Amino acid sequence: MRRGENDNVDIRGKEKTFADDFYVSRKWIRCARGYRIAVGGLCERCRARGLIVPAEEVHHKIKLTPENINRPEIALNWANLIALCKDCHMKEHRKQKRWTVDETGYVTPRDPP
Repeated sequence: MRRGENDNVDIRGKEKTFADDFYVSRKWIRCARGYRIAVGGLCERCRARGLIVPAEEVHHKIKLTPENINRPEIALNWANLIALCKDCHMKEHRKQKRWTVDETGYVTPRDPP
């Protein structure tokens, strides 16, 4: 696939989401790095339980949407961020049901909020 041929597909052929460009932007990388350093580089959830675990992800407390991703007070505000280890980050995302199951057991994707 040539550059510009399909702007909705990344270099691996995977369909891009609305947030892909944001998460590789200089603004986000600097914000996330600065936040992680400011909280000591540790998972905030583990630290609250007395565990010392390195933070590998910076998670948005208020989920990013196409409507709020360009609002710095949501997307880049440290008050909306939490540093998490991989395990805590996965647990956080498992809380968000991304599908529904009808009475016959048929699974369908849930509409985004």
